[in-house]
Amino acid sequence: QVQLVESGGGLVQPGGSLELSCAASGISFTMYDLGWYRQAPGKERYMVARITSRGNPEYLASVKGRFTISRDNAKNTVYLQMNNLKPEDTAVYYCRARQWGGILYIADYWGQGTQVTVSS
Repeated sequence: QVQLVESGGGLVQPGGSLELSCAASGISFTMYDLGWYRQAPGKERYMVARITSRGNPEYLASVKGRFTISRDNAKNTVYLQMNNLKPEDTAVYYCRARQWGGILYIADYWGQGTQVTVSS
């Protein structure tokens, strides 16, 4: 059974920091591309940051320089360090794990989400 369990969300003031974690089980972690997505109320869900199985990161333009994605293959965990948080970063953050099959993704899993609220 595959599980992606996020943690680390919460309430933070503008300019503050949070680190999200996503612990995976039931998958061959090193073979998966990992990503963090977010969804605000009434809005579409979209990618914030992702990291390939080889460790190459990619970021949404509006978070570049503020957010850092990393993975610890020994712990089967992906992280999102978020600095200089802004009210517009408020959303539910989801972890995603996908396995690339050469032509398309052959496996795709989501976590349950963790709320991040940036407010004074």
